[in-house]
Amino acid sequence: MVNPKGQARKDNQEAEGQVVESSEEVQEQAEETTLKVETEESVVKPLGEVLGQAEKAYAAYMEAERQVSRIYKENEQQVANAYRRAEGQANNVCDDSIKQALKTRDQAIAQALKAREETERKASESYQAAREQAEKAGEESVAQALKTRDEITAKAWQIREETVEQAWAIYSKIIR
Repeated sequence: MVNPKGQARKDNQEAEGQVVESSEEVQEQAEETTLKVETEESVVKPLGEVLGQAEKAYAAYMEAERQVSRIYKENEQQVANAYRRAEGQANNVCDDSIKQALKTRDQAIAQALKAREETERKASESYQAAREQAEKAGEESVAQALKTRDEITAKAWQIREETVEQAWAIYSKIIR
């Protein structure tokens, strides 16, 4: 990701470099003009020539000022562009992070639902197995109780039969 402040500094340095180059050109032109003036002063020149040189020096100064202004405007535009690029990159990174977080959340929800369904299935199977086992145990208990009842009833009938026979045997002996 681009650091907007770092980019701005870089753009400022480039612009300052251009300004320095432009100001150095102006300074060189001024020095040349000064040297020319000094050397020509030794030779007496007409006033018109000196005025012409002053006009040229002033025109060079004005051109340098326009260049400095243009470079500052370009630098400002470069800084604004760097900021827009950095802001766009930050937005893209944020959007990507949000998309990834939502994808991760959806995967976690899907896994939780799958685990819940599996747990419900196992619980249902366990419930069904326990119910069948309880029903089977209940049926076995009922069958055992019925068997025990039948056995006891059969023994009771047998004892009753034996008792009735003994009573008839005793009664038969008494009546005779």
